[in-house]
Amino acid sequence: MPVSTAALPYAAPAMAATPAGEGPLLYFFFSLEPLVLHGVDAAVHVLLALAVAGRFLFRRCGLSVAKDGEARGGGPRGGGRFRCHGVAACATWALAAAEVLLAAYSCYLGATSGSGWSRDAVVGLVDAAARAVAWLLLAAYLQFDFGRRREERFPAPLRLWWAFFLLLSILAVADHVATSLDGLLVPALAWVFDAVSVAAAVVLLCAGFVGRREGGGSAAEEPLLNGAHETADGNSRSDAEASRFTGAGFFSVLTFSWMGPLLAVGHKKTLGLDDVPGLDPGDSVSSLLPTFKANLEELAGGVSGSGRKAVTAFKLTKALLRTVWWHVAVTAFYALVYNVATYVGPYLIDSLVQYLNGDERYASKGQLLVLAFIVAKVFECLSQRHWFFRLQQAGIRARSTLVAVVYQKGLALSSQSRQSRTSGEMINIISVDADRVGIFSWYMHDLWLVPLQVGMALFILYSTLGLASLAALGATVVVMLANVPPGRMQEKFQQKLMDCKDVRMKATSEILRNMRILKLQGWEMKFLSKIIELRKTETNWLKKYLYTSTLVTFVFWGAPTFVAVVTFGACMLMGIPLESGKVLSALATFRVLQEPIYNLPDTISMVIQTKVSLDRIASFLCLEELPTDAVQRLPNGSSDVAIEVTNGCFSWDASPELPTLKDLNFQAQQGMHVAVCGTVGSGKSSLLSCILGEIPKLSGEVKICGMTAYVSQSAWIQSGKIQDNILFGKEMDMDKYERVLESCSLKKDLEILPFGDQTVIGERGINLSGGQKQRIQIARALYQEADIYLFDDPFSAVDAHTGSHLFKECLLGALSSKTVVYVTHQIEFLPAADLILVMKDGKIAQAGKYNEILGSGKEFMELVGAHKDALAELDTIDAANVSNEGSPSRGTAKLTRALSSAEKKDKQDEGNNQSGQLVQEEEREKGKVGFWVYWKYLTLAYKGALVPLVLLGQLLFQVLQIGSNYWMAWAAPVSKDVEPPVSMSTLIYVYIALAVGSSLCVLLRALFLVTASYKTATLLFDKMHMSIFRAPMSFFDSTPSGRILNRASTDQSEVDTSIAYQMGSVAFAVIQLVGIIAVMSQVAWQVFVVFIPVVATCFWYQRYYIDTARELQRLVGVCKAPIIQHFAESITGSTTIRSFGKENQFVSANSHLMDAYSRPKFYNAGAMEWLCFRLDVLSSLTFAFSLIFLINLPTGFIDPGIAGLAVTYGLNLNMLQAWVVWSMCTLENKIISVERILQYISIPAEPPLSMSEDKLAHNWPSEGEIQLHDLHVKYAPQLPFVLKGLTVTFPGGLKTGIVGRTGSGKSTLIQALFRIVDPTIGQILIDSVDICTIGLHDLRSRLSIIPQEPTMFEGTVRSNLDPLGEYTDSQIWEALDCCQLGDEVRRKEHKLDSPVIENGENWSVGQRQLVCLGRVILKRSKILVLDEATASVDTATDNLIQKTLRQQFSESTVITIAHRITSVLDSDMVLLLDNGVAVERDTPAKLLEDKSSLFSKLVAEYTMRSTHT
Repeated sequence: MPVSTAALPYAAPAMAATPAGEGPLLYFFFSLEPLVLHGVDAAVHVLLALAVAGRFLFRRCGLSVAKDGEARGGGPRGGGRFRCHGVAACATWALAAAEVLLAAYSCYLGATSGSGWSRDAVVGLVDAAARAVAWLLLAAYLQFDFGRRREERFPAPLRLWWAFFLLLSILAVADHVATSLDGLLVPALAWVFDAVSVAAAVVLLCAGFVGRREGGGSAAEEPLLNGAHETADGNSRSDAEASRFTGAGFFSVLTFSWMGPLLAVGHKKTLGLDDVPGLDPGDSVSSLLPTFKANLEELAGGVSGSGRKAVTAFKLTKALLRTVWWHVAVTAFYALVYNVATYVGPYLIDSLVQYLNGDERYASKGQLLVLAFIVAKVFECLSQRHWFFRLQQAGIRARSTLVAVVYQKGLALSSQSRQSRTSGEMINIISVDADRVGIFSWYMHDLWLVPLQVGMALFILYSTLGLASLAALGATVVVMLANVPPGRMQEKFQQKLMDCKDVRMKATSEILRNMRILKLQGWEMKFLSKIIELRKTETNWLKKYLYTSTLVTFVFWGAPTFVAVVTFGACMLMGIPLESGKVLSALATFRVLQEPIYNLPDTISMVIQTKVSLDRIASFLCLEELPTDAVQRLPNGSSDVAIEVTNGCFSWDASPELPTLKDLNFQAQQGMHVAVCGTVGSGKSSLLSCILGEIPKLSGEVKICGMTAYVSQSAWIQSGKIQDNILFGKEMDMDKYERVLESCSLKKDLEILPFGDQTVIGERGINLSGGQKQRIQIARALYQEADIYLFDDPFSAVDAHTGSHLFKECLLGALSSKTVVYVTHQIEFLPAADLILVMKDGKIAQAGKYNEILGSGKEFMELVGAHKDALAELDTIDAANVSNEGSPSRGTAKLTRALSSAEKKDKQDEGNNQSGQLVQEEEREKGKVGFWVYWKYLTLAYKGALVPLVLLGQLLFQVLQIGSNYWMAWAAPVSKDVEPPVSMSTLIYVYIALAVGSSLCVLLRALFLVTASYKTATLLFDKMHMSIFRAPMSFFDSTPSGRILNRASTDQSEVDTSIAYQMGSVAFAVIQLVGIIAVMSQVAWQVFVVFIPVVATCFWYQRYYIDTARELQRLVGVCKAPIIQHFAESITGSTTIRSFGKENQFVSANSHLMDAYSRPKFYNAGAMEWLCFRLDVLSSLTFAFSLIFLINLPTGFIDPGIAGLAVTYGLNLNMLQAWVVWSMCTLENKIISVERILQYISIPAEPPLSMSEDKLAHNWPSEGEIQLHDLHVKYAPQLPFVLKGLTVTFPGGLKTGIVGRTGSGKSTLIQALFRIVDPTIGQILIDSVDICTIGLHDLRSRLSIIPQEPTMFEGTVRSNLDPLGEYTDSQIWEALDCCQLGDEVRRKEHKLDSPVIENGENWSVGQRQLVCLGRVILKRSKILVLDEATASVDTATDNLIQKTLRQQFSESTVITIAHRITSVLDSDMVLLLDNGVAVERDTPAKLLEDKSSLFSKLVAEYTMRSTHT
């Protein structure tokens, strides 16, 4: 009950009894109590009465019913019994009856008093009447209205009111205890009423916690709800059943016992993710996201036509607060209780010292004092634990919500927005910024708690030191203002730091994606130096940020001492006597005030960092989305026209001056097959993009009728099983699945793969060949059974045989009745089309059937002419062979032998394949974090020289702090009657000297700590990146880039800013704890009797807890990488995802990954509070024991001042004991980031880049002869051989073509040549030098390659052609002219400095391929490898490239892997591979002589499908 629970007439005698000796504050307080406190209490109860009455009135008007009907879908909720409803109703009626009796009694007293109705009596009566009415209305509501409502739980406002009422009741008790301690009379009726109020409040609050409806919903609703849970989670158990927290009882929730079973499991064995229970349904993304989006939509307003929302950081914060408002409200209540409880101790210290000194006023109050201390401590512990736990739960919810909304936004970005934000920036938003907002929940209430704490501190100081408290206020304000300039600097540095990190992460992400090409070219060290340069810029800001934080730390560590010096100095100047009781009360208050002052720099820093992060997230959410009205989508069957584009004008830059496509007019009827052809860069892929609505529309209209499926030119494959890639979220239909595999020629490939369609594909399909990736893409499209199929030249990545099969089985077979638009460079696929669109310069130059347009325009004739030229060469070879039918080719004779030996080898490998997945689960350490991790971290910088200095600074600070407080307690007199041992000035000067010394120690400690931290972070970064860049290619093949990026961003951030601070925190906490125990043992050494077993128990609990917490923290790290990886993959494949209409499926997958990440995080928070609750109970036992011991000592046995000092320190014992263990556990959790970085520092490196003993001639290889001897190659020890005993010689200066089906080992042979994969058995000799005996860069820098997947890096045209800066501009222009790109680059404004965006996405795939050609022309090596280098260009451009290569590399050894047979026909030698074995090898003419050879069959098939031309 409120402070005025005693009827008002009792206040008058109480005031009359105020002793004359008490200070003016106490008198003022008591004179105001009836008016202020009764008034506040009456106002609160009037509000309650109005709220309940208003609810009744709304119900009568029918408004509430309508509203509730909407919310519940029109029907009542479940019909089960409501647990604790009866208890709550009875308690409320009992309280209402007591309030009515009290009101009646107050009225009777007022009426019968002879002096009439005084002002105080009127206020008291109004208060009593308001309470009576409010509680009667509330009881009636619970009895008659709530029982019919079928609510699942008591309304949240009602539960908050019960919590607030308990706080009011406790304040009333505290007031009466304080009044009693000051010798004033508190009537028995007041105590009785206090007891009734507290008991009723506790009962109601328990009912609020535990009360819920049992038995769930009605039978009609329940299965549907369960089904929804199953669908969302892919799990038969609902989250509510799985979550230990949701079903826990009141006592279990109060003491965190619901964590017990999980901790028991974690103590027995290493926890896995399956052992971690599910989330509370309210914590899952599926529950949070709709609420958050509705709140954000309401605050940000509608979406403009451009798809932009007016989202600001403020609106985003408001939406988040609305989403987690219950947690905000309940944590605010806990924070309030905690802060009130913490100030009870300092308020009562003076009374305790007077009691120990034998003051008669307190003679019988010893037990009451001890009880007040202990009760306050219990409330402090309970409220703090639940406050912290709920804060973390709110943080988890905020993070999940933000990641989910950012992910949804990422899927909907327009092409321009996509270009303005790189994947690195977007990854930082979900990995760093969303994390930071989640962490901010810890600091959420500090902004209003600091003024409250300062206010309470000043109240206590005023009651003990009078006007000197104003000096304390002034000093506190000065300290807080002193932090403003460094705070602003920190905000600026934080923003710069994040911007630099974005740039670095973007570059790292791009490099990891293209690591294969970097290693092939020997450029990885150059790109590493680029990352190191970016990191240098970042560390400049990091250094400024860290040293600024040192300044802030110094200001605030010195703050409590500074405030104390100013306050005691003011006392000296004002002549206020300093007695030990008052001094200790002030010191205890300063110690409590330390918490907000210590936390304030962190809070300010976190507010700054969180604002920066919220600004970044808000600006991302404001980006333009893909307009939903760009394409008019009609349902299937509603029109005969499948695709229609009218007056279309489109531009990737969204600028009318530079349209990509213009004057587009065409339509495709249902079931029509439309072919699109044209030269490189003519707008073929853009045409498909305009049909999908991906390219910004300037004018015109696009209509499509039915569902679309899209196959991109660059294959987009998800990490995961092949089967999952093909099903793409659809249910498995075995018959259809088998048909699709057959149509896409995938059956044989799946037989070769170790796990068939269950083989896990590496990131971006890394362990598949280009052709296999394309066929999986086509299979995915076929399985979806769409109405319109868009193919962007998928046939270029497969060999001729497979291409013909795909065209026949897919386009002409499975899709014969569907509408298909296919881009192709293969002229032979054009005659089958119903409509051919010939593109030139972004326009449709010609349109019609094959025979119609053949003679009607030069564009098409050029393409067909080039194709005929290529075939003419084949006819020449055939003609030469007609008269000369020779014996079977010498290569064919070896076929049977080679294949049979290969089969044997396969059988040997079969037994080893069972664990042979390329991508393994992420490795995580198990068990205790090794001491070597801490040792390595501590000794990395300056060999650990700064560590002892940090500890010495900390130790001196603690000694000087205790010394200064000891001095004040000893030198100040116990009361004004006692002669002080030293003069007032000496007392203050010595205190100031000790305070200055301790502040200097803090400054030095902070500087040493930051210096060591910065140096260690830099060294770890450099070592990890060197190790990653020197790792073999197999590491990148089997490690998703998300795992590497996670270490480079999140783990590195921890090392940069957190871990050193955390280590310092552990050392400081231990030193402080030792100091406190030393002070307490001075007074009562007997405290060790309790302290030693308590500490032993604490450490047992800590060891028991850490087994589970450590693994939970590791699981958090392991569960984070898949989120980043899934996000990066989704952004890359957003076009494909949108074209299939699979956005919801991917959003659901992201939600599932987020929930998997939140689970260990949530239970980690629960485990921490489980531990801290038990530590608090144990430390409270120590404190209680020492208090009971003190009050039972005979008077004068010990110095009351020193005893008071012991109690002052003891007040912080529970906090410090918990802080020690909490710091140690947090450090062990955070040090895992160092462990993960050290894991990558120890990756086995590739062979050396160069060898000092190399005696290679400067012109090596001069001949260019390559010899393979019994070459066996496998990608990993657990995988089967890909090349099986190859023995071949490639003569120097000759051109050799390598052909074979997709997956036959062609690309693997090239990787072995470049030592991307070293031979398992056998050797490769170049000019008689074994390539395994020379350095990697010595080898790779002397060879050239045009890779299968054309790669361009962000930068300029110049930096892409010549990353190492070795060539002049004139040489670069010459190379550009040779590769047919000179004119294209000259047309651009910036010429060689024209920008290239991430992945080269502002250049077509064909143009990227030509840039790769330009690189090798610049390099002019003796050995050149073409790995399907002309797959992405049209036949005419291919012919030009071949001609260029013949001119530029006439003296070089050229090895060509090609799917176009015409590309290898002019070779001097052809090697045909099948299943990793050389089946045939001879000149093209010789191989064509034998009509039974595989090569002639391949050529015959190619010729056959080209006969239409």
